[in-house]
Amino acid sequence: MSADETERRLQRSWRTNAAAWTRAVREQRIPSRRAGTDAAVLDAVLATGARRILDVGCGEGWLARALAAHGREVVGIDASAELIAAANELGGARFETLSYADLDAHAAGLGRFDAAVCNFALLGEDLGAPLRALGRVLQPGGRLVVQTVHPWIACGDAPYIDGWRLETFAGFGEGFDAPMPWYFRTLASWLAAVAANGYLVERVVEPVDAASGRPLSLLLQAALQKRTSPA
Repeated sequence: MSADETERRLQRSWRTNAAAWTRAVREQRIPSRRAGTDAAVLDAVLATGARRILDVGCGEGWLARALAAHGREVVGIDASAELIAAANELGGARFETLSYADLDAHAAGLGRFDAAVCNFALLGEDLGAPLRALGRVLQPGGRLVVQTVHPWIACGDAPYIDGWRLETFAGFGEGFDAPMPWYFRTLASWLAAVAANGYLVERVVEPVDAASGRPLSLLLQAALQKRTSPA
């Protein structure tokens, strides 16, 4: 399967699974979220002191609503119109159906942001394009917060090298009809990609599951060093 087809399959998965994902999040079915990843990313974004925040890959909108409840102005974007419809059902923030590729065309309408957060949202092989696009809507010195699977845990028994994997959503409840391809990265690859696209990594956080003592996720906070120009 070509890289382009894999990317399209990833996007189809989110559209197909939108209703199941919304139920899983709102019914708190996902153990790692209950164990600490939700709280970790919320705390990390609030700690930046940002007042205006872009929630990238916002899904059904839980993080945008949580940030707005803390007095932040939040815009949530997602390429899945189905997930944005679910987000708008509850409201609490501004939600728009936008892909990374749409950011440049809609930058004027969105305005500038003090911070952008990608919570388990950078799933494709190309990190450069989305990171550069975010650099064009962030204020100078704006913060980027990324939460992703912890590479040392997510690797499992597979070789510790970058490459496509498959998420079946086992244990998340019923209704997940389309497995999702996602691109695995080592810790070194994450740090290199962020640095190569105009950001300075300021903090690396590894939230730990209190019950197992194992890391739940990897959290990166970075500062925009230079605004990127359109490609």
